[in-house]
Amino acid sequence: MALLFSKMWRTGLVTEDLPSGGDEGLHLARVVEERTRRLLGRSLAIREVDAGSCNGCELEISGLNGPVYDCERFGVRFVASPRHADMLLVTGPVTRNMELPLRKTWEATPDPKLVVAVGECARTCGVFAGSYAVVGGVDRVIPVDLFVPGCPPEPLDILRGILKALDRLPRR
Repeated sequence: MALLFSKMWRTGLVTEDLPSGGDEGLHLARVVEERTRRLLGRSLAIREVDAGSCNGCELEISGLNGPVYDCERFGVRFVASPRHADMLLVTGPVTRNMELPLRKTWEATPDPKLVVAVGECARTCGVFAGSYAVVGGVDRVIPVDLFVPGCPPEPLDILRGILKALDRLPRR
């Protein structure tokens, strides 16, 4: 135990400072919470679907639940079932194996539903373009409300995309 404390004392702090724009992330999360409460009267439920990506976008999406953004505190919840979702966050090009599951996920999501396609692969297939295993971009399989560009997009860009997509919900 003494060795551990000694090592900790010698090493000191090794965490990085919050990146610039951290305040903007907090502000955006609060705006998403306020708009969601006004439009839905409750938290925003998101079902994330990996349609065949490299997992770069999933890493950035998981950052939304991390300690920097902590979006769940602002009413943005990721749910396991599309039946409980208000929004689908889809990543990657749609592979042949994911075409039917993605369509069924979209059909199982109750109206009014939003679809946000995250990353270049979800729009143009990115490095997967031309592959025999790829059907195409997300909009070739289900209707897409908004594309978030980037390879991969940063959590702040994903949050901006979520906020823009909320504007497409009918007003209560």
